[in-house]
Parts: sequence; structure tokens; C-alpha cells
Amino acid sequence: MLLKDKVVLVTGASQGIGKAAAIGCARHGADVVINYHGDDAGAADAVAQIEALGRRAIAVKGDVAEASTAGVFVRAAVEAFGVVDVFVNNAGICPFHAFLDMPPEILERTLRVNLHGAYYMVQAAANQMVRQGHGGSIIAVSSISALVGGEMQTHYTPTKAGVHSLMQSTAIALGKHGIRCNSVLPGTIETAINREDLADQNKRDYMAGRIPLGRLGEPDDLAGPIVFLASDLARYVTGAALLVDGGAFVNLQ
Repeated sequence: MLLKDKVVLVTGASQGIGKAAAIGCARHGADVVINYHGDDAGAADAVAQIEALGRRAIAVKGDVAEASTAGVFVRAAVEAFGVVDVFVNNAGICPFHAFLDMPPEILERTLRVNLHGAYYMVQAAANQMVRQGHGGSIIAVSSISALVGGEMQTHYTPTKAGVHSLMQSTAIALGKHGIRCNSVLPGTIETAINREDLADQNKRDYMAGRIPLGRLGEPDDLAGPIVFLASDLARYVTGAALLVDGGAFVNLQ
């Protein structure tokens, strides 16, 4: 029960890593507020699973690309549960596309969701934590793509590098308020983002073969690292980045 009676906010939590993180935090005693964009059924299921664990949960619908969504989300959490102790910025998209003919609308939407949305949300959560006066923990889901390139991800990898950089800078800006800011960098995790890409069995086998632990990641593989960074076990950890990739990044030979 590493997060007993903490209030945790998670964006993009109707599926994938966000949903796994929300439920994982509830398993460790947290009440959870989730943000989601369009998957009503997934959001309802996340809330139901959290409540089945004996914890409280609400879902707040909203597009993180809109600056106003951040304030609405944080205010809803405070109205429901009184405080914001932990904030997990997870919402993100990756519509795979080639570089030379990248449509401007795909580039702009990816930037607005992944990077602008992270900025707005982290800022809103941080302001609430500062008002409360007892610190907090902010965790951003970046990506191994913050460190390496991707032929069909020229619009995506810069946003994930930006999210990682945002955590480094906010760790400095918010340290005096007792707020810790860290990022997790997932490797290839099977989610809706890459389902179509991994439908190619040859590519799937190739990706798994590059991973020392011998398999692709699952959303639940991120829950433990996020709970750790959210908890007092990580009370002296800020500005850090934790690779959660099965060893893929170091496997260069």
C-alpha cells in the first residue's frame, strides 16, 4: 500500500499504459481521477476496476490538446477528493507516417496532444500542489523514442524528448516546493498506438528478438515503476528518467 489514501490523477487512462497505471495506483491504496478523450466504455471500465479494489474513482472527459482541459481536470479532482498528491501525464498519440510527405495536420495534432497537452496538464497540477503546500510527485510517460529515432515517427519522437526535458526542467523549478518530477521511458509496449504496426508478424518477431528479456512489453509493466516514482520510496528521486524497455536500449550488438 505504497500510495495509501493518496489522490492520483492520470491522463489518457481509458486504455493502455494510463489505464494500467491508474489501476496499479489503486491497488496500492490510491483514489484515482482519470482523464480520457473518447473511449467512454474504457473509462467506465477503469473506474469500475478501481472501485472493485475498494478505492474511489471518477472519470473526466476532455481533450488534453486544449489548454482549458487541464484546469477543468484538476478542479474536478479537487472537488471530488480534496487534493492532488500525484499527477501522471500519460496521454499521447502516434499516428505513424513518413517524413517527406507528413501532413501538417498530423504534425500539429501530435505536438498539441503529446507536448502542449503535457505542459498544460503538468502546469495545472503543479499549481494545485503548490497551493496545497505539502509537495507531490509528477510523473510523465515519455518513451525510449526520446533517446532514439524512428523512421515513421519524426513527428512523435521530438514530443517524447520534449516531455522528458519538461520533467528535467520542472524538477528544478518545483523542487523548492517539495514537488518531484520524473519520467518513465517505455520501450515497445503493446497498446492501441502500435497495434496496427505490430500486426506484421515479421516486424513483431524482429522487435521482440532485439529485447534481452525476450518479449514485448505490456501496459502493466509500467504500473510498478510509476507507483515507485509516485511513492515515498522515491522521495529523493527527481529529474530522473527510468527506462522500462526490457533492455532494448542497451542491446546494440
